[in-house]
Amino acid sequence: MNMDFNLYMNEIVTTARNEMDAAGYEQLRTPEDVDRALERPGTTLFMVNSVCGCAGGIARPAATHAVHYDRRPDHLVTVFAGQDKEATFYARDKFGDEHLPSSPSFVLVKDGQMVAEVGRHEIEGHDPMSVIANLQGLFEEHCEEY
Repeated sequence: MNMDFNLYMNEIVTTARNEMDAAGYEQLRTPEDVDRALERPGTTLFMVNSVCGCAGGIARPAATHAVHYDRRPDHLVTVFAGQDKEATFYARDKFGDEHLPSSPSFVLVKDGQMVAEVGRHEIEGHDPMSVIANLQGLFEEHCEEY
């Protein structure tokens, strides 16, 4: 059996991107896209996407379901680690020195400044419901009622 690795990876990436699009997240593919997202007033949830199993089995389902809550971010965006490398690197740099780069992960930004994050260590090995509860706790603390 001869399998084209790039074809296989493109299919996985397309599926992962489509999941985020369907959940209402805006794809940030360039540093300029990141700047525009950070310039928006209010709260923005950044989901740092990836192709690993914990992204597909835990983080993306949590990203999809956590926002069905009374308090939620004003904006939902995603950067794709390993795919949109410049945008991801740029976003991580903008999050500040306190940010621990990992993927998948979530970063909650308020008026352009990181106020909270959920790193891979809080996703991998956890069930989606615990990640959802973690995110919604951050929404309670930092977001307005939607």
